This record gives sequence, structure tokens and C-alpha cells, in this order.
Amino acid sequence: MLVCNESSQTFSVIDPVTDTVMRTVNLTSFDEDKRPPFRFVTGGVMPTHEAMLEKPLYHGAIHVHGGAPSPDQMLSAITGRGSSNIYLFDHATLSLIGNRPNPLASDETVAERLTSGVLVGREPHEPTFSRSGKEIWVTLRGEDRIAIVDVDLARQESAGAPVRAVRAYLPTINGPAQVWFSKDGALAYVISQKISEIDVIATNIGADGYSDPRRLRVIDIKDQDKFGFTPFQKIAPDGKEMWMSHKLADRLSARHITGGHELLDAVDLGEKARPNHVEFAENSKGKAIFASLARVDDDGPGGAASSRIAVIDRDAPRGQRKVVTTFHSHGREAHGMWIDPDATKLYVAHEQDQLPGTPNEGQAVTSVFDITDPFQPAFLTQIPLGWLDLPSGKLRNRKSINLIYVRPGSAMHTG
Repeated sequence: MLVCNESSQTFSVIDPVTDTVMRTVNLTSFDEDKRPPFRFVTGGVMPTHEAMLEKPLYHGAIHVHGGAPSPDQMLSAITGRGSSNIYLFDHATLSLIGNRPNPLASDETVAERLTSGVLVGREPHEPTFSRSGKEIWVTLRGEDRIAIVDVDLARQESAGAPVRAVRAYLPTINGPAQVWFSKDGALAYVISQKISEIDVIATNIGADGYSDPRRLRVIDIKDQDKFGFTPFQKIAPDGKEMWMSHKLADRLSARHITGGHELLDAVDLGEKARPNHVEFAENSKGKAIFASLARVDDDGPGGAASSRIAVIDRDAPRGQRKVVTTFHSHGREAHGMWIDPDATKLYVAHEQDQLPGTPNEGQAVTSVFDITDPFQPAFLTQIPLGWLDLPSGKLRNRKSINLIYVRPGSAMHTG
């Protein structure tokens, strides 16, 4: 499992069997060279790691944010929002594709020189692999287009080959936040964090697995999201519905994937709930939709501040689905979520650190829940994400955004 830590420019690799951190992957260029201009020392004073991001010789990631696995779960794409690129992570070797041995490596430096990945455009928010696995569609939230990346060429470009992995730029609605594909890969939904619209695109995937996209229609969603701020969406397991979060409207909505893409539900979550991600759980106890809420409430477990997860009953008739319960996330500002392939455990990432006087205080945490009964989730544990040890000091993993659960070599278990 991968957890993207935006403020530390790292991501955590978690073992879901033991629910512990296996390693922290370094996406910074700190300490590649021990000489003062590269160590960013000024007047004999070493700046904080956060201040190093603004130095001219820093070439690492800035704001590690989005992440998504390939259909075979052997590869994940990770976005650097501020550095305008994506990185590829190989799950077989647990390593970044394109890193090279550092010729200056010593006890005072790191062993590898970080790849530049693939430059895609301004503010890449979320990457999504096509159903064929041949492409990555990257929404450029600072623009009005999507970068369509050739996966094979991305491997080469990340390794320094003189190729260009972006095979096309697809014009779309302004501020595209995320793209998600229908179950058969024939349609792409594009949501926005700048306007109240959804772009529907025909992918026209050829026999070679590559797309020839054509825009079909634009859907007005002002009635569901008057603020024009829809950051996340995900398809239901049966492939018939697309659920999306309208963060500033404190609402979720669902639409038919095919046909007229008509509205099925609009679910209000309460004042300043601020939903981030949605996730689905289906088993013998029923069909539930989870929504992570960014709002932090003071009445959490043990009197500590905590966010909540809202639970919607998807078995209820369409048009009547609503929140049936909530539970505390055991962390502050809940964001990314993912379930395991057996739909028995839910993992939740958090943007804020734990409060003083609480377990794992001062650390970002991922919470784990038993969802054998999805309507009565039981808290199992917190996973403290700790820090990355660098020659220049400890870099604390902070502000966890996306969370991805993968089982390498298996077909995707979630929509």
C-alpha cells in the first residue's frame, strides 16, 4: 500500500499484513551532494527541509499528491503537483523507475540520484491508468487539458532516454481535477475544481490499446455543486454508477455511467463536512459507500479531535440514498481511502498530524478499520508514518493525501 505525503515530498510503503511501514520512498533531491551549494547551507546554517524546496539547485518533487495503480497493479503513478511531473513506482522491486546510482554517494549523501520522471504540465492533480494499461491520463488542474502519457515511453523518459512520453494533450473543461473510466474503458468522466461541469469523453481505444479521444458532451452540475469544486470521483463496483464528492457544497452525487448520464442521487453530508474521497464496500452485510470528511470535530475518541467517515447505504432505492451513520477516522482531516481485495479492511489517510497527548502525537497516521460489517466499522489500529532518515536530518512524513492498496500481479479489486 502507498500513501502520498504531500508536505514531505515522500510516500510511505505499508505492509497490509502487519499494518506497519515497510519503507519511506524519497522523492527529494536533498543530500545528493555534500558540498555547501548543494546542501543549501547559507552562512554555515542548514535550512529546514521545507525551506530547501525553494533553493535553485533543488530538483526533487514538490507536493507529492496524487497516485493510482495500473490495471495489473505492478506499477503506480505518483504526481508532483508543484514540480509538474509524474513518477513511476515498480511494485515488484519497490523502487522508482529511472533513479540512478549517485556517483557522489558516501556516508554524508544519499545513494541514488532522483529521476525527473515525466514532465506533464501545470498542477498535475491525479493520474489515472487507462483500462488497457497502455496510457496514463493526468488531469492538469492548473490548465484546461489532460496529458495522455504512453506508459512504455514514460518508463524510458524516466530513465533518461531522449523520448517524449506525453503522446497527446486533450482539451477539456477548465481546472480538471480527475478522470475516471467506465468499466469497459469506453468512456472517461472528467470533473473540475474550477467550474460546475463534467466532461464526458469517448476514448475510442484501438486494438493496440491506445486512445483516440473525442468529447461527447458537457454536463451542467450547478444544482449539485454551485461552487464548482469537485475533487474526486470513483465508479461503483457494478460499473453502473459514478459517485463524486463536491467538497465546498458538502455533498456527494451519483450519475448513470451510460445513456443520458442522469442524476441518481445527491446526498447532503452536513455543514462544513468537506468530503474528500469516496470508497465502496460490498459483502453479505450489504453495500456501503464511505466518504472521508475533512472537517475535524472535537469529540473524537478519548476526547481528541478527529474527523469522521460518513456511511451511505447503497442498497437503498435510488433517489433515497442518504447517510445512515458516521464513525471517527482516528485522525485529523481524513482524505484518501482504499479497501483491501477481500472487502474486510478499510484504510484512511490523514492530512494533519496527531494532537499532543494522543497516541502517535506529532505524526501523520493511517487508520485501519474492520469492515466485515460495513455499517459497523471497528477501529483496529493507527499506523504512524514516521520519518525518512537523511544525512541532513529526519524528514517527518506529513500531510497524507492519496492512499492506494495494491496486490501486484492481480486484477484491480476496486472500480
